[in-house]
Amino acid sequence: MVLEYQVAPAGASYKATFKVGHGCAGSPTRQIAVDIPAGMRGARPMPKPGWTLEVQREKLAQPYTSHGRTVTDDVVRVTWTAKTPEDMLPNAHYDEFVLVATTPEKAGPVYWPVRQACAEGKNDWTDVPPPGQKLSDLKSPAALLEILPGAGGGAHQH
Repeated sequence: MVLEYQVAPAGASYKATFKVGHGCAGSPTRQIAVDIPAGMRGARPMPKPGWTLEVQREKLAQPYTSHGRTVTDDVVRVTWTAKTPEDMLPNAHYDEFVLVATTPEKAGPVYWPVRQACAEGKNDWTDVPPPGQKLSDLKSPAALLEILPGAGGGAHQH
């Protein structure tokens, strides 16, 4: 499970495109659940025909201000689920699941845990490397987004 664009500037709008290249040991994909990493704000998923969308929100430990409003809860998980067996993503096919969110103000790696459920079996792409280990060393790595230092000056773009 990888992101199409693996770098993004700090404090900017980012389109997260999760590329699904196969099912689970030949079985079709019936659900993709993405945990929104801490620091990513205001996640909004793109609907997919044939798939239901569930957006889970939780209260924030640290509220933040956006467009002059205090934000006290935010999206923590987005789940796409195929409506019928015919809507499932066949193992031999490729598809993308998309959401947009604002990146953290601080540069550094951001890991997106993704759970892929299939008609039979599942793949949990949730492993995060400990210090000194590479993502490529992991069996089921979480999707990695590298946040680069922003342009500075508190710029606010959409």
